[in-house]
Amino acid sequence: MRRPVEPLLTVADLDSMPEDGNRYEIIEGELFVSRSPSLRHQRVSGNLFGTFAFFLRDNPIGEIIATPGVIFSEHSAVIPDLVYISRARREEIAAGRHIIGAPDLVIEIVSPGLENEQRDRLAKRQLYAKYGVKEYWLALLEARAIEVYTLREESLKLHRTLEEQDELTSVLLPGFSCKVASIFKT
Repeated sequence: MRRPVEPLLTVADLDSMPEDGNRYEIIEGELFVSRSPSLRHQRVSGNLFGTFAFFLRDNPIGEIIATPGVIFSEHSAVIPDLVYISRARREEIAAGRHIIGAPDLVIEIVSPGLENEQRDRLAKRQLYAKYGVKEYWLALLEARAIEVYTLREESLKLHRTLEEQDELTSVLLPGFSCKVASIFKT
């Protein structure tokens, strides 16, 4: 017996989702729904955003954007916690209402729960690699650590795991540095 093929969702389908406080994303045509982030999640996001904003004010090489809509294809659109776009690529991918294409760096703050972790570690990491995101950071709330993935051989591979005593840097942001502990200060 044949199973009916479920239609793939599109970016256009996202417009019909209810305004109910949930976050709706589609990855390769599959719908992912998550709740509004916790206060702890938002505080960590704010710390990261502030650190980037302070650095970029003195080093205007790009911009940091919180919770933007990022469209990769007709069947893949997500809302990362933070993205960094270099000044050189801004007009190319961020001139309209949404970001269309791969940001240089994507940051996700992993909320508690296996489903959240699998979405960020697997589905989103594969999506970001497929479309050429150069760096992907996972901020792990419970472990108070940051995993840094870099694009190599068309895959985002774990480059290093940073704990609270470590310094966070990036080849995409020459001169940028911050203590991991400062990110998790809430």
